[in-house]
Amino acid sequence: MSLHPLSRRLMTLAYSASLVLMMGYALWLYAMGNYLSLLVPAFMTLLLLAALLLHLGRTAKGHIAQIILLIATCLAVLNALCNPPYASAMWLGLPMATAFLLLPLWAALVLTGVIGPLIWGAIDHPALPSAYVFGYLALLLLLALPRWEHGRRRALLNATDPNDCYCNALNIGTLKERLQNEFQRAAMLNKRLAVLVIHLPQLDMAEEQFGPRAKIALLDTLCNEVHARCRDHDILGRAEEATFWLVLPDTSESGALLVRERLHYALSQCVLIETGQLEARIAACLPHKESFERYVQRLNGRAQALANG
Repeated sequence: MSLHPLSRRLMTLAYSASLVLMMGYALWLYAMGNYLSLLVPAFMTLLLLAALLLHLGRTAKGHIAQIILLIATCLAVLNALCNPPYASAMWLGLPMATAFLLLPLWAALVLTGVIGPLIWGAIDHPALPSAYVFGYLALLLLLALPRWEHGRRRALLNATDPNDCYCNALNIGTLKERLQNEFQRAAMLNKRLAVLVIHLPQLDMAEEQFGPRAKIALLDTLCNEVHARCRDHDILGRAEEATFWLVLPDTSESGALLVRERLHYALSQCVLIETGQLEARIAACLPHKESFERYVQRLNGRAQALANG
């Protein structure tokens, strides 16, 4: 998932500030004639420049730029701790804070709780008093608690939020629950029910070639077009990665086919910058005298058939 615009601007500021500070430090060492200590800052300046370019390019997958920034921070502190005059051990808090800001919680805990003390014990440095050890552990807990609480709240939100986390559609759990309610209502009251299975074959290709922004644009376009051309009580949900179910209560087969043609035409008029004309495969699936589990199996089979072309 892509970064929020504000978060992206903050990260751009962080990369730029780190590059300026490291470049200034390298120039200061050069001006002071301390050429022996110049190699590491100069190398880290190149690393931070690469991280900034990767971040601005928005084409690198994963967290390559964040990892480079973390490595540069660790190297800077390690260089200051290993070379006399030795820096204060309080500088260990800088890579710790950077790790908890840039890495997942478990990775930051492993890095700061295990690898950090091992590196400190391996370098030739005066022994630390016990107060520094307790301070290190206290800082570790203080940095881990906000990330843990944030993860707990996000897990709780995901468990209670009926909507999909990437688009304006119901998630699979809520979708099946709402579909089951409509299925039972139609069976008990002898009402009609139809479901349109919508597949986006461009979704995986868009994310692989153009990144998550193109994927989000595809999902948003589909959801907006469907909501604009359907009734208020129609239900749109994301059943799989590239498959949606549009539940149409009180709709006959002919009505479902009419909605399908309307959506086909509307979606074919949508043109995105990265992927071009939006392609959607749509099929109607009506329930027969069968159980709900059997109907869901037929919906999944119809989605698989659409995915296979």
